[in-house]
Amino acid sequence: MHVHFSVAYRYSTLLLCTMTQTLPFDRMYQALVERDSSFEGLFIVGVKTTGIFCRPTCSARKPKKENVEFFNDHQQALTNGYRACKVCKPMIPDGEHPEWLQGLIKKIDQGKVRFKDYELRQMGYSPSKIRRYFNKNYGMTFQAYLRMNRINGAFLKIKEGNRVTNTAFSQGYDSLSGFSDTFKNMTGFSPSAEGTIITINRIPSPLGPLMIGVTDEGLCFLEFTDRRMLETQLETLKKRFSANLVTGKHEMIDRVVKQLTEYFEGTRKDFDLPLSVPGTDFQKNTWDALNKIPYGRTRSYKQQADAIGNVKAVRAVARANGENRIAIIIPCHRVIGSDGSIVGYGGGVHRKQWLLKHEFENC
Repeated sequence: MHVHFSVAYRYSTLLLCTMTQTLPFDRMYQALVERDSSFEGLFIVGVKTTGIFCRPTCSARKPKKENVEFFNDHQQALTNGYRACKVCKPMIPDGEHPEWLQGLIKKIDQGKVRFKDYELRQMGYSPSKIRRYFNKNYGMTFQAYLRMNRINGAFLKIKEGNRVTNTAFSQGYDSLSGFSDTFKNMTGFSPSAEGTIITINRIPSPLGPLMIGVTDEGLCFLEFTDRRMLETQLETLKKRFSANLVTGKHEMIDRVVKQLTEYFEGTRKDFDLPLSVPGTDFQKNTWDALNKIPYGRTRSYKQQADAIGNVKAVRAVARANGENRIAIIIPCHRVIGSDGSIVGYGGGVHRKQWLLKHEFENC
C-alpha cells in the first residue's frame, strides 16, 4: 500500500501555477450579483461610483459591471483608496457577531439567561432587529437561542455533578418541573439520566461561517453553513450518535476555533484534535487516509483508493470523501482529479482552490 507523492507533487505544482491567476472578472461579477456565499473571502469588490468596498454577499444594490473592480483582500482595497461598506462590514470575518450585538452577547456569556423586549429596548436594542438576526444566522428566534443556551449550560453543570435542583434555579427556571419538562422536550431524555448532547454553533472563518458540532469525546461536525443538505447532515449525525443537538458553548469548540485560526494564519499545518466520526469501516479507512496526506500536497482519487489498498474503489472513495462531515481538519480538499483538475468539494470548488493555494504558499 503506497502513494506516489512525486506524482502528487507535480499536480500540486500545476495547481499552484493555475491558482495564482485571478478569478475571471465575469465570474466574480456573477457571484456578486447572485450574492454567492461560496466566494466569501475569495475577493473584495470596489465600487468606483461610491468609493466603498464590499464582500461578495453584500445586500446593497448591485453596481453596474463597468463601475466595479476586484481585489484579493480588504487591505488591497484600502490601499487603492476605498472605504469599508457599512452594510456588509467586510472588515469583520463573516460569521462573527456584528459590533452592535457584541454587548448583548457578552451579557449572555456572563450568565444572563433571560431578556424581555422592554429590557432590550432599555439597553438600546431593537427586539425586531435581534429577532431578524438570529432567524437569519441561527435559524431560530432570539428566545429560542437563549433557551438552547440555558439547556446547554444546565447539561454541562449536571454532567459535572451538580444537583438538578440547584442547576434548574441557577439557569433561570422558576420550578424544577418546568426545567425538567423543557430539558426533556429539547434533549429527549430527563435531566437526571445519562444522554448524549451534540453542542452546535456557528464560528467565523475567512471563507465564510462554519457550523461546528462537538461532544465531550471530540469534534464530530464542521461544515460551511451554505453547504447543500446541511440540515440532512445534522439529522444523520443525530441518528448516528443517538443524540440531540443543542446550540451553546463548549470548551472543545474553543479549542477547534484556536487551531483553525492558526491554520488560516498559516502557522499551523497539523491539527491536534480528538475526532468523533462514526461511519462504516470503508468510510473510516478513507477518512484516515485523508489525514495522512501531507500539508501542501495533493492526491488523485485513484491514489487515494491505492492508499486504502483497493485501487478499483475510485468511485467509492470519492463518495466517502463527500460523506466526510469534518471539513478542512479531515482534508478531503487535498484530493483532486487524475488530470490535476479541482473537482468535487461540498463547500464549493472555489473554496477548495483557495485552501490548496493557502497550503502551497505556506508549505
